[in-house]
Amino acid sequence: MDYQAIAEKIKQADAVLIGVSNGLSITEGLHIFADNKAFEDLFGDFKRNYGITCLLHGMTAHWPTESEKWGFWSRLIHYYCAEYEETPVMKDLRDIIGKKDYFVLTSNGECHFEMSGFDPEKMDEIEGNWLTMQCRAACHDTLYPVLEKAEDMHKAEKDGLVPGDLTPKCPKCGSPMDIHMMGAADRYVSDDGDQRLGAFLEKYHGKRLVILELGIGWRNQLIKGPLMRLTAAEPKASYITINLGEVYITENIKNRSYGIDGKIADVLREIKKAM
Repeated sequence: MDYQAIAEKIKQADAVLIGVSNGLSITEGLHIFADNKAFEDLFGDFKRNYGITCLLHGMTAHWPTESEKWGFWSRLIHYYCAEYEETPVMKDLRDIIGKKDYFVLTSNGECHFEMSGFDPEKMDEIEGNWLTMQCRAACHDTLYPVLEKAEDMHKAEKDGLVPGDLTPKCPKCGSPMDIHMMGAADRYVSDDGDQRLGAFLEKYHGKRLVILELGIGWRNQLIKGPLMRLTAAEPKASYITINLGEVYITENIKNRSYGIDGKIADVLREIKKAM
């Protein structure tokens, strides 16, 4: 692979649009689909007591009580958000972008981009995130921070249960609160991420845009499909996709694309070296 050519494309770009899905999370050691050792170590009791088979299963479960729901979520948020430290792969990505304008389009909800220094105003977390919550009844569309509350609940959790008086309630109608994430919220409240993305794309329409796609499977029509169609519609755009064991690029953009079958951490390290 000609990493020098990729590095030059990024250097010459007016801006970079970063598309991200689960492959990057897995690179960081967070696998929401896996019944692996990490899941057993952190959530083995929930697995045995409730039959959940992976993190995603727990995130989208219909818990019997708020105490049980927030027992799961407060533990998840504590270990994967409150204790998160920037990983080398995120640092390399920041270094590659440098001072260039960028936007992040991601279906990941663990907020590792924000915690690694990326600007939340240059981001569209299209399926929500773990660090905001909303009214379950959707009586209004305000999103509330959850990290501090989750840490209080985690400290008080015992045997997977959080005291009922600590579980969050809507400040307006008193309904329970849900994590602002599709699949976790009964009535998902939209935010303004799509407007921010639209403004970014309008700003760089017709300019040298690099689309850098990290860890997205070929069937993905939430991010990958739209990014390839965007590349086709923007004649000055370049498309770079990195995914272990599966690289797919449509024929109509292959002459402006680079597909790399490899580990995201290794590939970004090589691109950084080439820059």
